[in-house]
Amino acid sequence: MSLRVLGVVSFVALGLVGGTASAVALSEAAGRYAISSDGSSIRFAIGKIGGGGLDGAFGQFKGTIRIDGGDIGRSKVDITIYPDSVGTGQGRIDAFLKSDAVFDVVNSRQITFRSTSVKRTGDNSAVITGLLTARGHTNTEKFTAELQGMKGGQIRFHVSGNVFRSRYQMDVGTPIYSNIVAFDMEFNGRRS
Repeated sequence: MSLRVLGVVSFVALGLVGGTASAVALSEAAGRYAISSDGSSIRFAIGKIGGGGLDGAFGQFKGTIRIDGGDIGRSKVDITIYPDSVGTGQGRIDAFLKSDAVFDVVNSRQITFRSTSVKRTGDNSAVITGLLTARGHTNTEKFTAELQGMKGGQIRFHVSGNVFRSRYQMDVGTPIYSNIVAFDMEFNGRRS
């Protein structure tokens, strides 16, 4: 669900070099990158009627980004999230999220995102479309990605997007809690 990570491919090709706004040639950005857990994060928020809500993060995830030097649209992003690593800072809520009411970590150990298209939307931004699978349900989702930097075989990007919980049979608590999960992700990748 927190697979905003997918936007990485587009941003790298569009990019910022060393934090400055100069275009990166696809030939320079081309290659395969492994997402590093060091400096990366997948955070989410769910609103609640009357204010407040629920904020959390996933502590374990992995992924790869393959940037096609000839055609950014053929680039690929694959992300795997381990829902058993969800954390909100509240043990009771974490246990509930891991239960069969939400992530069902006993029977559904992974959440995956596999990109199907990458479309450049600006000098350093793109929309990544792909298939998100959680709890045995697969749906098409879109995430916005923005390249934050590229230097020395490493890339950094910010990815965001909204996912409807009901599409994955995780809509317990609606309408008090929003059906929309807002994802906010930061990814660091290293060329492999």
